[in-house]
Amino acid sequence: MKKIVYSMLIVFGVSACSNGQSNQTDNPSVAGPTGKVVKSNEEWKEILDPMTYNVTREKGTERAFSGEYDKHYEKGTYKCACCGAVLFSSEHKFDSKSGWPSFYTVADNKSVGELEDRAFGMVRTEVVCNYCDAHLGHVFNDGPKPTGLRYCINSVSLKFESSEGSTKDQ
Repeated sequence: MKKIVYSMLIVFGVSACSNGQSNQTDNPSVAGPTGKVVKSNEEWKEILDPMTYNVTREKGTERAFSGEYDKHYEKGTYKCACCGAVLFSSEHKFDSKSGWPSFYTVADNKSVGELEDRAFGMVRTEVVCNYCDAHLGHVFNDGPKPTGLRYCINSVSLKFESSEGSTKDQ
């Protein structure tokens, strides 16, 4: 009886791994057993352009209305510019007139995290990539229904992949 139970546990364990339960399956660029992309500042500087590095690694921001994806409405998926994790869908994008791409929800709850941000004498909620800790932007409670949220995201922190499968790098 113990052998049967043990065999069943092995089968279920293997099945869970093959059904996309692993971060590595969901995000091919993610390495390591923790599911985190770990790179030094020097490595990030080598693979990211200066503006993307400033925004994603140093918590900078791009000027309002200057980003490529502010008025972008092609159908597809917005991924992390640093690690490629799926973050947002064009289905949830809206024109907030804020000057940054805005979404009312995330595409994958595992990929997007929130942190308290007390910089510049304000209390805001920072939005980050859970896989590589990239700063993406902020989320506010003034968005449209059904969530009432506005994920205000820097274009340079995103990489767009159209529904047709072509990727547009920032």
